[in-house]
Amino acid sequence: MPQIASLLAAVAVLSLAFLGCSTGGDDDGGGDAVLAGGAAPNPDRDAYFGDLHVHTRFSFDAYLFGTRTNPDDAYRFAKGEAIEHASGHQIQLQSGALDFQAVTDHGFYLGFLPAMDTPGNALYESDIGTELRELGSNGGFQRAIQAMGTGEFAALPEDARNDAIQTAWQAIIEAAEAHNDPGNFTTFIGYEYTSSSDDRGNLHRNVIFKGSEAPMKPFARTDSRDPEDLWRWLDDLRDQGIEGLAIPHNSNGSNGQMFRLETFSGEPLTAEYADLRMRNEPLVEMTQVKGTSETHPLLSPNDEWADFEIFPYRIATQLYSEPKGSYVREAYVNGLMLQEAQGFNPFRFGMVGATDTHNSGGTPEEHNFHGKVGRVDGTGQGRGSVPLDEPTEDGERYAQNAFEYWGGSGLAGVWAEENTRDAIYDAFRRKETFATSGPRLRVRFFAGYHYTDDLTLDPEMIAAAYDGGVPMGGDLVADEGRSPRFLVWAARDADSAPLQRLQMVKGWVEDGEAREQVVDIACADGGMPSGDPLRCPDNGASVDLSDCSYTQDLGAAELSALWTDPDFDAAKHAVYYVRALENPTCRWSTWDALRAGVEPNPDMPPTIQERAWSSPIWYVPGG
Repeated sequence: MPQIASLLAAVAVLSLAFLGCSTGGDDDGGGDAVLAGGAAPNPDRDAYFGDLHVHTRFSFDAYLFGTRTNPDDAYRFAKGEAIEHASGHQIQLQSGALDFQAVTDHGFYLGFLPAMDTPGNALYESDIGTELRELGSNGGFQRAIQAMGTGEFAALPEDARNDAIQTAWQAIIEAAEAHNDPGNFTTFIGYEYTSSSDDRGNLHRNVIFKGSEAPMKPFARTDSRDPEDLWRWLDDLRDQGIEGLAIPHNSNGSNGQMFRLETFSGEPLTAEYADLRMRNEPLVEMTQVKGTSETHPLLSPNDEWADFEIFPYRIATQLYSEPKGSYVREAYVNGLMLQEAQGFNPFRFGMVGATDTHNSGGTPEEHNFHGKVGRVDGTGQGRGSVPLDEPTEDGERYAQNAFEYWGGSGLAGVWAEENTRDAIYDAFRRKETFATSGPRLRVRFFAGYHYTDDLTLDPEMIAAAYDGGVPMGGDLVADEGRSPRFLVWAARDADSAPLQRLQMVKGWVEDGEAREQVVDIACADGGMPSGDPLRCPDNGASVDLSDCSYTQDLGAAELSALWTDPDFDAAKHAVYYVRALENPTCRWSTWDALRAGVEPNPDMPPTIQERAWSSPIWYVPGG
């Protein structure tokens, strides 16, 4: 049995130690307002929440979906204001303002569609511009994809193309600079590098710059589809004093390409490749509207929670995506295999979440979900959660599209000393980050060799945890064969359901084969993990689908554990991360049906178990 130290007697000390002086995401500003008044940064760090994947009118697809709001609107939305949705209604965050955000419009053909819709612009007069205006959201997206493939966009006048890109890029930079408010709200200049493999495997990355310095224009797929060229471009910028990083997303839709065990050009992986990738790509966007990329039931058949918000297709297609090579947990263990066999690991990512909204504002709350792609999925009928007014010719009662797989996800969480560009970006770099499926629940995760049984009673617990070990995102180097202890804590989002359980996910290599295990390490309502593998007893929490109310007196506001791996082998590389699960609540599709006064679509899951994932800690054996 793993060692689980009960912390019930130390709840007050624990909460104060983990939370520090700020909660980061409180509606009233929490510690940010204090910091703005001159308080020193918190060395024990606070949790801040943000979205690093937001599209506005400058993305060709968002514009075709009817989105007309701009980067300024996107930042106003993130700061808590209401903005206009393409379908004509207002959207607004219900859980309060975010702490940070980046607008990440597509770098390729950036700003083209607004230019094609502006009389007097040279792109307005083009044949493809006229055709796309006529099609609008009714086939315009697919026609635009076709035109990009046939070279019709690239054949447009060079001066007009450059002018559209520069106009949009300057607007993105100016909006980020105007809304950056150190101590209260942080913005990052960014964009999306939108590459793909020949088989339509998704290789998209969001590129985030640390400060006010940005390149003259984005490096786009029109420059190169090879991500290695993007990383080399980032290296060159760094040499010029422009610091940036890339965050891959939707590996689930990559058809096995995102974490393939060879380069884009089919060459064997090398130590140089691993260094290049990890230097420029320290994080992975593991959850968002287009599904969650933690793991897949075919890859993790012994994980009962592996089927969470799975999107089965390659992006912008209805071609199935190959799971192998597409999911983060498998990549973590494959990285250990490469480390043991060849001495390098190109898959040492921290985790974040995002929305990938194309509405200039993402609503990751299930009860407040407004879809992703403007007018196309701006209503319950469009999303397939509410019956059509009349069945289709084929007798279908619901719209038939991929939107049923959409998830109301997600957010990036960081632990940082203050809400500033420097502090939050540094958290990205050290991978002290976590992902949530939408709620603002917080997770902390440390490992060390000398954590004592009374650590949780220490008023300076977090300082001691840092001093005696490493936080999430770090390497725990072997210490004379000692077995480490893992300090884990999670706190619920007051606007969401209580916590049900904490889980430890472990990956390692045994006899040359990848292995993984998921065990419960803390249970709500007085339960204790038991069985093989360890599981919490069912706490009986339920959801009333008639009104989406859920059990209020079961579950925990906080869960925590001081855990030791009973199967620890000091000679083997291993990776550990934490998964925190809430009690079940209604999924967005059930909320849609409830508001429409109809029964939920029987082909959609009625409930969801929201969760958060920590970045890993990697154990590194000696010698």
